[in-house]
Amino acid sequence: MADDPDVPDFEVPVGMFEDLEDLKAHVAALTAQVKALTETAGADPGEAFADDDPASEENHDGGTEEDDWQYPPFILLLDPPQYDDELRALIEWVEGVLVPGYLGEPTSDSRWCHLWFEHPVAIARLHALWLAWQELTDPATCGYTGPSVWHRDHLDPCMRELRPSNGPFAGCTKGEHQIDHRMPGTVPSAWRNDLGE
Repeated sequence: MADDPDVPDFEVPVGMFEDLEDLKAHVAALTAQVKALTETAGADPGEAFADDDPASEENHDGGTEEDDWQYPPFILLLDPPQYDDELRALIEWVEGVLVPGYLGEPTSDSRWCHLWFEHPVAIARLHALWLAWQELTDPATCGYTGPSVWHRDHLDPCMRELRPSNGPFAGCTKGEHQIDHRMPGTVPSAWRNDLGE
């Protein structure tokens, strides 16, 4: 046992092993992020990114548009069919996990709209909540504290913004829905990163 460098020579409290496992998970996640960033950044750290020039022809070396996104994009910036696919997956998660597990009966102080997917602010916030849930419930990246962090930093603030009496569902009551909350046909161009258009 003394020859093994991973086994300490002193008695370690049990809680410390859990902390070490959390740290290992965070280090593994950060290492993967650094590797992904350095692979896309080019060989020299001082070089400018190729993506900085939107008019550059060299930006696309045979890759698809999906390769341009390293992380899931902001859902309201997606175009069909990507938007439709992402919204379908989000609806499945909200209706299958969030609603039955976390949302009680709507009240005047804690509102919910059964047509939440027609409220742009609800789509945006719930999509962000879902992305955080995916990351913080994945044992490879979250460690032991991931679920607690998700509840504290993501679920609770999201519900405080969506469900108050003056929130986005303020006009929606049981059996009624305000039609003027429907999604706009196009996302305002100011939201897009396309500087060249």
